[in-house]
Amino acid sequence: MLTGVGRADTLDGQILPPPTVPPAAIDTGATGEAVDDTLPRRPVSPMGAFLRSLVLPGWGQAKLDRKLTGGIFIVWEGVTLGMSIKANHELGYLRRIGSSRVDAKKQEREDWLILLAFNHLFAGLEAYVSAHLWDFPGDIRVRAEPGRVTARLSIPLR
Repeated sequence: MLTGVGRADTLDGQILPPPTVPPAAIDTGATGEAVDDTLPRRPVSPMGAFLRSLVLPGWGQAKLDRKLTGGIFIVWEGVTLGMSIKANHELGYLRRIGSSRVDAKKQEREDWLILLAFNHLFAGLEAYVSAHLWDFPGDIRVRAEPGRVTARLSIPLR
């Protein structure tokens, strides 16, 4: 006797495996190939993107195919790293000659190091948010007209 109890079907007290879909019941498109109705998987998890960009700014963005944003983070990383190194060399020189500007140069070096650290943090946060919104539709249009602002968004239904 076949009975439905809870989640599993039983036959005379033995649990049966879940039913399988016969090949004839699979939805096919116009080409006759099987149609995949599942949503595409994101290339990287939000936490994975955050950690990648925290280690190397732009890495998480590149993984999410956001090359311009990743490039901007990499360029800013280079600027802040280069200026930190430059300020450190100048600080060493000012110490060797006994200049009174040592304190100001220390402050400048610290400022560049803070900007370097914030670049890592902001790159990670931007990658985290981008990974959450990676499949958000990109066709949002905002147009300013006399006396009003209009926005248009097309959302594909799946």
